[in-house]
Amino acid sequence: MTGSRGSAYRLLALDMDGTLLDDDKRISRENRLWIARARETGVVVCLATGRGMHSLLPYAEELGLDGPFVAANGGEVWRSRAELLARRPLDRHDVSWLRGLAVRHRLRYWAYASDGVYDAEHWPLAAGRHVWLKFGVWATDGHVREMLREKAKRRGTLEVTNSHPLNLEFNARGVSKAAGLRLVCEAFGIAMDEVVAVGDSLNDVAMIREAGLGVAMGNAQPEVLAAADVVTASNAEDGVARVIREFVLGGARRG
Repeated sequence: MTGSRGSAYRLLALDMDGTLLDDDKRISRENRLWIARARETGVVVCLATGRGMHSLLPYAEELGLDGPFVAANGGEVWRSRAELLARRPLDRHDVSWLRGLAVRHRLRYWAYASDGVYDAEHWPLAAGRHVWLKFGVWATDGHVREMLREKAKRRGTLEVTNSHPLNLEFNARGVSKAAGLRLVCEAFGIAMDEVVAVGDSLNDVAMIREAGLGVAMGNAQPEVLAAADVVTASNAEDGVARVIREFVLGGARRG
């Protein structure tokens, strides 16, 4: 089964920051219009983001989306707002270790839990009782970022990506947007080669590589550009709308 208009793609997975959203964190009129058109043809639109559910839901409501959602880089996967498919939390000892590194190196840090987002100014006293999904640090010093990346890799229990060239994001080992998308596809009876995945940062690379069509934004990081099948316009130039016009509804295939 394929969508109407002859499209071979049945699911559109969209990163948010740097992809769906412009630099003012808004969804453009063109992106809204073409997402609505894709949905009218039966295409499933999935927000696949580093954001937690509480942060992505206002945008989902703006687009009229009830799901599916891949949140916190795959830390949670939702079929709909009311139906959780999977939750892959960080070990609380890893969270404590990561926070210790951030404090030691005087880095700004934050963490997504199942009940919200926390940072240095609002860190819970009973942190060990929370269900942690993702930990992030902002590090402008490239040497510090590389040191933290290597330490996390040697620990062996963490996935390391980013959502901006100057940050690092940590999830439990094996957690990624790609793994989350596979669960979504299983739930909806869709093959991964029927997926178009669009993103701009390292946390998008795995899903871009595994999708039937992997798309890098024009503003994407170099590693993302190298991994993608095609490159679209930037997030300031309605790149998502262009992908939908050319590939999702236009019936074009890569190759």
